[in-house]
Amino acid sequence: MPPGAKLAVLSGDPSKSEPFVLRAQLPAGYTVAPHWHPTDEHVTVLAGTFAFGMGDVLDKAALTDVPAGGYALMPAQMHHYAVAKTAATIQVHAMGPFAITYVNPTDDPSRAKN
Repeated sequence: MPPGAKLAVLSGDPSKSEPFVLRAQLPAGYTVAPHWHPTDEHVTVLAGTFAFGMGDVLDKAALTDVPAGGYALMPAQMHHYAVAKTAATIQVHAMGPFAITYVNPTDDPSRAKN
């Protein structure tokens, strides 16, 4: 994920083929570029407002806000993006192995030069 998020694995191992739960604290404005996952991603917003959109291009006008207490399901291989509208805490649960494949490889922070 892009720099700025604080992540903690609560249970399981996201790198293995098993259920896992992780929690992320995100600053306001935090953006995850269009991407997809090989397995379903279940997201619960614990605090703040987190917004999702579908497609290959980030379109802030097409975001759907999910407030604290809300839930969203991103089916496997669905291209989507996300923005923390406010500082937000989210919880993700899924079946591993968890992977993020960016639609545009240049958006992948793991490819950033040091």
